[in-house]
This record gives sequence, C-alpha cells and structure tokens, in this order.
Amino acid sequence: MLHPASAQQAAPHGHSAANQAAPAGGGTDMKAMMKDMNDKMSSMPMTGNTDVDFSMMTRIHHQRAIDMAQAELRDGKAPQMRKMASQIISAQKKEIAEMDKFLAKEHQGATKKK
Repeated sequence: MLHPASAQQAAPHGHSAANQAAPAGGGTDMKAMMKDMNDKMSSMPMTGNTDVDFSMMTRIHHQRAIDMAQAELRDGKAPQMRKMASQIISAQKKEIAEMDKFLAKEHQGATKKK
C-alpha cells in the first residue's frame, strides 16, 4: 500500500510545469494541465485496495481541478466562471483533506497489520 505522501508526491500542489504553461496567445493552457493530470494518474501504481486507489486517483483529479480553478481566477474574466472557480477550490480542498485523512488512517492500519 502506498503511503499518503506518495499520493501527495504524485499530485503536487500546483507547482508543475503544466501549471505555468501558457499558449502563444496568452492565458493558461488547460489542455497541458489535463495532460499532466492524466500522466500522473496513468503512472500511479495501484495498491489493489479499491478505497485507497480511489482516494489517491481522485486526489490527483481534485488537485488539478483546483489548479485549473486558480488559473481561471488569475486569467478569467466571466463573473459566473470566477464564482464557480472559487466554489470548486473550496469544495475540492475540503475533499482532498478528507481523502488525506482517510489515506493516513489506512496507512496506520496497514502498518499495524505488519
């Protein structure tokens, strides 16, 4: 089983090169962000524990949603999209915290079983 830190390493908090990528016309390259997320999810080793694997994969997905929402707040103009981006950041951060708590608990349980 992977330690929660492995999931965190696979999903850095918005500091990847894809986060900084910008298309020639300016703005944020959302496609590069999605590719980065897909690459991380595809390369993540599975543990065989559906709950843990779901949490680790979903955590990556949620972190990328936060990164994209932050790009919207930085570069976007439409008030309704900026509002949605703020809501996404808040909701996804809460869910990531719940997944991190679950993964830490699972890791402790796996350590005790050894």
